[in-house]
Amino acid sequence: MYQENHTMISEFFLLGFQNLHLFKIPFFLLILAIYIVTISGNVLIVLLVYLLNSPMYFFLCHLSLCDIMSTTTIVPFMLKVILEDGSKISRFGCLSQLQVFEWCGATQCYILTVMSYDRYLAICKPLQYSSIMVFKLCLTLVICSWSSIFCSSLVARILIETLQFCDNNLIDHFFCDFPPVLRLSCSDTTVVEIEAFLVIPFVLVLPFLFVVVTYVYIFFTIIGISSSTGRRKTFSTCSSHLTVVCIFFGTLISIYVSPSKEYTLNTDKFISLFYTVVTPLLNPIIYSLRNQEIRKSATILLRGRNV
Repeated sequence: MYQENHTMISEFFLLGFQNLHLFKIPFFLLILAIYIVTISGNVLIVLLVYLLNSPMYFFLCHLSLCDIMSTTTIVPFMLKVILEDGSKISRFGCLSQLQVFEWCGATQCYILTVMSYDRYLAICKPLQYSSIMVFKLCLTLVICSWSSIFCSSLVARILIETLQFCDNNLIDHFFCDFPPVLRLSCSDTTVVEIEAFLVIPFVLVLPFLFVVVTYVYIFFTIIGISSSTGRRKTFSTCSSHLTVVCIFFGTLISIYVSPSKEYTLNTDKFISLFYTVVTPLLNPIIYSLRNQEIRKSATILLRGRNV
């Protein structure tokens, strides 16, 4: 009876950023420029893995792949939303966008966690590093990261597919994110919320805690080094990763773990804009600026020379 009195919808309308007016075109061009630089920078990082043969750069390559996939999932359609002051998206397209973005984002959590373990071994157990971080282990860790999160995102996708959406199809956001989509459902979302409640600790909280613990060990190892030059050199090997971890986990925790009542819709959009558009841009910049090996290899690659 409930379903008979409601119109079931098969597409959503993303409102995007309202009231941009004169700033619409400059904002569009800014996002477009960031997208081009982001893709270029991350593709360059992926290509550099062939010149930098070490576990850290192997993981960094997959981190860049996550950035490429997540950004390409969100930004092109977001540009359409900006130009048209909102845009329609099919239910299938919306849920696919949500699934791929959640898959890439959660995989990044695992990749960053694996990279922290790599830095822990390199700094705290340097003599055992080469025997532990063999290619087989690196490949296994990466495959497990991608596959386990894909299965988790697929389960979430299937559960959301069972939900019904009635009457209201307006999503006050610039992409199909989990919270705003769930709020539109006119059916019981308890099962989906329980699944999210069970998954978030494993894909966000526990990885973050693992990273914190590894860096506590790294910190005490670094301060135990007698020379200031040695401390500086050792810290420089993990400073890029630590910076990316703080930015990435900080933005995700602020929007997915902190109480939603503390934020307005505009604040949510701003935070989402940061981790969907800005963070993927910062990753290659941070690593290239702080890492001499990447800068050197990038120069070689761009000049077309052989190592």
